[in-house]
Amino acid sequence: MNIGDILKPFQLKSTKNEMVSSYDFSDKYAFLVLVTSNHCPYSQAYWPRMIKLAHTFEEDNLGFVAICGNDPSVQPQDSFDNMKQLATQFRLPFPYLHDENQNVMRNLGAQKTPEVFLFNQKRELVYKGAIDDSWENEATVMSVHLEDAIEYTLDGIDIDYPEVDAVGCSIKWK
Repeated sequence: MNIGDILKPFQLKSTKNEMVSSYDFSDKYAFLVLVTSNHCPYSQAYWPRMIKLAHTFEEDNLGFVAICGNDPSVQPQDSFDNMKQLATQFRLPFPYLHDENQNVMRNLGAQKTPEVFLFNQKRELVYKGAIDDSWENEATVMSVHLEDAIEYTLDGIDIDYPEVDAVGCSIKWK
C-alpha cells in the first residue's frame, strides 16, 4: 500500500475465537494495524511497547489490532495456538488476529514483523513502517515515529514522515 491508499475491509479470527472486522472500528478516528509475530525477536521486543501505546491512546478514539499470518509450517511458533498463548501471557488490550490465508498482509504490502499501518478516519493510509528507532532498547529511543504519527492523525495534522522503513523479521509466506 502507498500513503493515501484506502484500507481494504477485512474480517479475521481473533485469539478469543471471535471474528473481528475492520468495520468494528468504523467509529474510530484512527485505526492502527500492527503486523507482527510470536517468534521474531524484533516483535518480541515491541510487545510491551505496543501494549503501553494501546493504553496511552485507549481513550483517544484509536482502533487497534495486531495481525499474525506467518506460515506455521515455516515458523511453528506462529501457530494460532501459540498466538492464543501469547495473547493470554501479555493480556493484550487489543485483538490479536490470525491472517491464515495471508490476504490482509498481502493487501497491506507488509514486508516485516513488526510493521505498522496507520489509517485516518477515512481509512486512508497515513503512516507505515517502523514503530520507533531502537528495537533493542526502549531507553535509547530517540524518535517515536508511530506515537507521533498517531498524535498527528488524531489531531488532524499531516505527518512529517509518513514512511519509515520497518526493521524486523521477514514475513514467512506460504
